[in-house]
Amino acid sequence: MPTYTESYSAKINRKVQRKQHIVAVAAGRIPADLVLKNAAYLNVFSNELCTGDIAIADGLFVGMGTYSGPNEIDMSGKVITPGLLDAHIHLESSLVSPYEFAKAVLPHGTTTVITDPHEIANVMGTDGIEYMLEATEGLPIDVHFMLPSCVPASPVDEAGANLDYRAIDSFYEHPRVLGLAEMMNYIGIINGDSSCLEKIAGSQSHHKKIDGHAPGLTGCDLNAYIAAGVYSDHECAEIEEAMEKLRKGQFIMIRDGTAAHNLDKLIPLLVPKYYSRCMFATDDKHPNDLLEIGHMDYHIRRAIAQGVDPIIAVKTASHNAARYFLLNNKGAIAPGYLADFVVVDDLESFKIHSVYKRGVLRYADGEVLPFKEPKIDAFLKDNAMNTFHVGGKLSARDFMDRRPRGVIGMVPGEIITTDEGYADRVDTGKDILKICVIERHKNTRHIGIGYIKGYGLKKGAVATSFSHDSHNIIAVGTNEEDIALAVNRIVDIHGGITVVADNKPVADVVLEIAGLMSDRKLTEVNDDLENAKEAAYKLGVSHGIDPFMTLSFMSLPVIPELRLTTRGIIDVNTQRYL
Repeated sequence: MPTYTESYSAKINRKVQRKQHIVAVAAGRIPADLVLKNAAYLNVFSNELCTGDIAIADGLFVGMGTYSGPNEIDMSGKVITPGLLDAHIHLESSLVSPYEFAKAVLPHGTTTVITDPHEIANVMGTDGIEYMLEATEGLPIDVHFMLPSCVPASPVDEAGANLDYRAIDSFYEHPRVLGLAEMMNYIGIINGDSSCLEKIAGSQSHHKKIDGHAPGLTGCDLNAYIAAGVYSDHECAEIEEAMEKLRKGQFIMIRDGTAAHNLDKLIPLLVPKYYSRCMFATDDKHPNDLLEIGHMDYHIRRAIAQGVDPIIAVKTASHNAARYFLLNNKGAIAPGYLADFVVVDDLESFKIHSVYKRGVLRYADGEVLPFKEPKIDAFLKDNAMNTFHVGGKLSARDFMDRRPRGVIGMVPGEIITTDEGYADRVDTGKDILKICVIERHKNTRHIGIGYIKGYGLKKGAVATSFSHDSHNIIAVGTNEEDIALAVNRIVDIHGGITVVADNKPVADVVLEIAGLMSDRKLTEVNDDLENAKEAAYKLGVSHGIDPFMTLSFMSLPVIPELRLTTRGIIDVNTQRYL
């Protein structure tokens, strides 16, 4: 017979007492903590709207039928749905702290997100993961984690850390860690690279999920990638690609964020035949999108507007992701499930009236109810504020180079690129600009130089420290003097975005936390961001692209065709430098 400690017995006793209370409420023997009277609610199991009273106790739905209690709310004329879940996001892309992010998404019905902290991990290593775990503790949304699989994203990149499977293994024991995040180095996987496969094997040894990232992968290479143990993909831009991956067993995360917009083309998946294998994700969301467009509620409304059954749309934004990530007490309104729910006027308009987390009102009447900001260890906070090491001031001479370099072709509305040949100088008439990536973690003074077409800038330069995924400084400009000024400005402000012209800064967005996020309010950061966008557009940046979010992806060497690293222009498909 096993011998249990007194503390363990006490823990079991407390759980039994809680369950006895829940059972008594569910059975109708004692009043509920909260009763939603006359509720019409989405039943994700029978795919219909059901009606009745909903009893809540200890943060759980405990029963549907006829109930009473000291706190009753008449829900006549409203519809209740499960809380919404973003299946894949990098919280750092909001450019604000997780505390501010939570305040931004609660009004949109989001109660759970699955984040991959690989942005900050590329800067700070495992300290970055620790920082985000502490910064998300106790928020009124649940933040679950997938551990970064590619720090750096590819062996050709230079990041602030290099995390192998040993470095991240202990994090699997954290209760909010669900698995291994997007395995971006698909080339390594299909070639049997041991370091990539070790990470997959490590996650599987903990019985965790492995998410994918394989844009355009097809045929036998896709077979190899999936056979290695990759369960999902969020990089499908065309329905044909999504269908091949779905047919081969992957779950499809339908992404629509600030940089990549795939929802419209993947709408055919949202039919009874396929939708159970799909979920919604944003990947990256800038402040203005969160404030003006929405979060998961936007996906629902957009899908419904294109003819998708509202019940399918809501389940794709909630129940499906909960099932995939084995969050077995989320994503449904039924006995024993967490009382995370959204009150809307009706399913078709999906206009949000109020949001509850574990039975507690968190948003109503256009206001988020106050909550405490998480405390972060002083050592981690100090490290996050000091992440720029470029080896001193840079000059125009550091960016001068006259030999032919590859030209990256930007694609409006997408983060894929094209190969536009070679150039040896800036030509604004042909929209050929200089683009540079400056290593900023280890004082190497490595600078990659190339050219880019499609950005549209006619004057000055733009630079940002938010450059996927290694988050070195990336700059694009019409001349070396303004490029140098922009890069030095980024270092001086400890990270962010800057726009310069005529040898002076004209707009800044300060992102002092690892060069990725700000401690300020979302509205303040958004005001600075929109001002910087306007400045960039005035200097000629094409209105068909986001001046900063799209630029930030030009250094990510795992998305075809061409990218710029600190070592120069690389062909992603062949892994050869041009």
